[in-house]
Order: sequence, then structure tokens, then C-alpha cells
Amino acid sequence: MDLAFTAEETAFRDDVRAFIKDAFDDEMRSAMARTRTGYIAKHLHIRWQQRLAAKGWLAPNWPVEHGGPGWTPTQRYIYEQEMSAAGAPIVVPFGPRMLAPVIMKFGTPEQKEKYLPDILNSRIWWCQGYSEPGAGSDLASLQMKAEDKGDHFLCNGSKIWTSEAQHADMIFCLVRTMPGKKPQEGISFLLIDMKSPGVTVAPIVTIDEPGAHMQEVNQVFFDDVKVPKENLVGELNQGWTCAKYLLEFERGNAYSGHLKRGLKHVRRIASAEVAHGRPLLEDPDFAQRLAQAEIEIMAQEMTELRVLGQFRSGQNVGAFSSLLKTRGTELQQLVTELAADAIGYYALAFQPLLEGGNEPDIGPDYASGPAQRYLNTRKVSIYAGSNEIQRNIMSKLMLGL
Repeated sequence: MDLAFTAEETAFRDDVRAFIKDAFDDEMRSAMARTRTGYIAKHLHIRWQQRLAAKGWLAPNWPVEHGGPGWTPTQRYIYEQEMSAAGAPIVVPFGPRMLAPVIMKFGTPEQKEKYLPDILNSRIWWCQGYSEPGAGSDLASLQMKAEDKGDHFLCNGSKIWTSEAQHADMIFCLVRTMPGKKPQEGISFLLIDMKSPGVTVAPIVTIDEPGAHMQEVNQVFFDDVKVPKENLVGELNQGWTCAKYLLEFERGNAYSGHLKRGLKHVRRIASAEVAHGRPLLEDPDFAQRLAQAEIEIMAQEMTELRVLGQFRSGQNVGAFSSLLKTRGTELQQLVTELAADAIGYYALAFQPLLEGGNEPDIGPDYASGPAQRYLNTRKVSIYAGSNEIQRNIMSKLMLGL
């Protein structure tokens, strides 16, 4: 396996770095320095995504005919690694990364013409309606109903843990259109306007947040919401096929660039913090934990490169998306735990990361954020299919158990 980049790939990497230096402005950098989730103010995300779109780089996984850049798998990997290493804003994934491939594969020509250009240019903001109060990792047990009323569906139920729903224009939902079947049957995939009468968004305040104004996740209620029939994606009662296809794009991420950047920040903290009269970085126990984390992150990077090699040879990522998700999220939690341990008693002070706030930080600049990020990353091994579910998938598809 050749892990070296070609001269052309190295030149592409330099182009990505030059773009980031020019497009990642000071206001975005300040917001990204204070976020605990990767989300910043909506107008900043739109500004960033429109700059990417103008460059032709917003949707690296899209085919050229729909506005994608036509990159190789290696170019996509380099792009993601450089964005992570720079700490650049995320591309909010619900439209470009998750819904768009579903519309391309299962949508009608009219749906492709209507939705894909607006997704590519950030004119429509999407959120995801999968989980319900009684259907998380066991997603097939969802109960939100969509009754066929002739020219429309009538939707009743709720979705939960809906990220960024307070900003969304549209939501893509899994709904039950035929009760009494096997759990995976009788499910359909609908696109719902968030401004429809009967849609209510309620914030969920999590442990890392100071109040509802900073919420990341929400519960969305649907009370007799009318959805036009043309908003059905794919065949009626075959939404589970769309759902599984979407999850391949939700889980198959590259984690190592972000992890290496996080570990570099931990080293910065440990160099400044003092333990027993010397820098924490020189403490044998902490140094051993850092070294072990670095080894595990290197292993993650090598695994990502192996998967990249499979892409190069035309193979499908398959169950490797579960492997990358499982190990990548565990390492996210490990790095944030190291950062919280490194700041010591500063982690006890609850410092909300408020945009535009004028309250001074408690302690040095690096002390504001690690504790909140530690708390926030407890969720990463649960969302997009819990790691326990991912291990079941790997045991079945990779080990034949």
C-alpha cells in the first residue's frame, strides 16, 4: 500500500491551504475558537459555505453533473484533513452530505431540479428527522404517522435530538405510512417545510449549555401537518432503503485531522499548566496518556488511508464506515477528556461559550471550552447509530458472526 501523495496531490493540498488562509476570516476564526459543537452562527456558516460553493468545493462527494468538483477519493481526503487541521467551519451536513445523495439516487427529476441547486448554494437550510422519543438506535421502531389523504399526507408525531432545527427551513423525515408490518416495512421518506402549520420546535437544553438560546438540539412536534405528495422521496413504504443509504454518508467521516489538532491543543495546555512544580507535559503519567492517545490517533489515520486505498481501487466502504465512526468517536471523547484533565480545577467553573458575550474568562484563554466540549462529546458515541449498534454491524458484515 502506497501512502505517499503524488506531486499533483501535494499541489492540490497547497491550493486548499491557500483557500483556507484567504476565506477563513477573523470573525469565523473567533467564533470557531469558542464553539463546543462545530456549529457557529447561521450567517457565518452561510458565508463560509457560499465561499466554498463559489470555489466549487462545497460538495466534494457530489458528481460533476450536479455541481461536484470531480475530485478523486484522495483529493476529498486531503480536503477534509486540511479543513480539520485549520479548524475551519464545518459544512452543515444535513443538506449537502446527507440528503443530497438520497435525492440524487431516489428522487424524481423534479425533486432534483428543485432542491439540489438550493442545497448547493445554501439557500435552504435542512435538518434531519430520524430519532424519536422511543426510537433512537432502534430506529425502525419509529411511530410518527403520515396518513394518506389523497393529494397530501397528514403527519402526526415528533422527532427528537434534532440538531439545528431552530434554524432550518426544511426537515427530511422518516415516517410510518403503513402500520402493522415488520418494523423496517411501511416506512416512507418525506420532505417537510418547517413553516407548515402544526410544526413546533422546542429546545432541549443539554448539560454543556447555559440556556435555550445556545441550544444545539431540539424536539420537533408535528400536529396535523399537511405534506404534499410530491414531497415523497423514493417509493411509498420503501423509506428504509433511503434511510440506510443516507447513513452511509453520515458515518463515513475522516476523523484523524480533527483529532491531531485537538491533541496539539492538549499539549499546549499541558505545557502551560504546572503540576508538582513542573509543566504537566513532563508529568510521567500524563505524558504516557498523551503518547498512547497519539499512537491510537496514528492508527486511526492509517485505517482511514486504508479505506482511501479501497476507494481508489473502486471498492465500496461498506462496514468500514461503522469502524471509522466507532473508533473515531471514541478518540474524540479521549482527546476532550485529556483536555479537561489538563485544565484541572478550571474545568469546575461553568463558562458558557456565548457569542458576543462580554464576561471575562476564568483563568487563561485555553481554560474556556475544554470542559464544555468534554461534556458535549459524550453524545458522539450515540448519535448516527450508537457504537454498540456499529459493533453489531461490523461483527455481522466483517466477521460473519
